Amino acid sequence: MPSMKTNRSAAKRFKKTGNGKLVRNKAFKRHILTKKSTKRKRNLRQPAVVDATNVKTMKKIMPYL
Repeated sequence: MPSMKTNRSAAKRFKKTGNGKLVRNKAFKRHILTKKSTKRKRNLRQPAVVDATNVKTMKKIMPYL
């Protein structure tokens, strides 16, 4: 049986924490930043835990992470 492949684009975007949760970076921080408040931009820097509804899909496309 051949081994499963990891989705490389997903592997670069998600990391696993010590507890086994998946962490992602937040969106909307690339451009059009002038109209966004400093507080909003600061909060976008913080990593976010992947929602429980998406974890099953993420584990499927990244079996070795």
